[in-house]
Amino acid sequence: MSRIHIEPPEHWLFHTCISVHIGDINYGNHLANDAILRLCHEARLRLLASLGFSEMDTGGTGLIMLDAALQFQGQGFYGDKLDFDLGITGLNNTGFGLVYRIRRTNDGTAIAMVKTNMAFFNYQRQRISRTPEIFRNALAQSH
Repeated sequence: MSRIHIEPPEHWLFHTCISVHIGDINYGNHLANDAILRLCHEARLRLLASLGFSEMDTGGTGLIMLDAALQFQGQGFYGDKLDFDLGITGLNNTGFGLVYRIRRTNDGTAIAMVKTNMAFFNYQRQRISRTPEIFRNALAQSH
């Protein structure tokens, strides 16, 4: 069976730590797959805030998720602290890929690699919009 493989970015742009809560645990007593996407959402919000943006305002336009891929590598458990490293790939005229590397803080165990493809989106007009220059500039300054 072939598996999804997510390539890491050239460099990691942002780091944050998030704890696993009881609501993140499934009946297998480990981190649920849907919870991984919720935790990635939190990490993405923190990245955007560090750049002076939000999902609804990235320099005059918002963001929308086009798709997501998860590559499971290990199990997370209630109470674990997880390190999230985020990096951007494929910045283009309308969006970018965002890669998340998730590892357990205390022992470095790989939990997952995640990739979400994001597009700039005008919610009032309900359509994809162009990448704001202010967003490009903020990324360039963060390297």
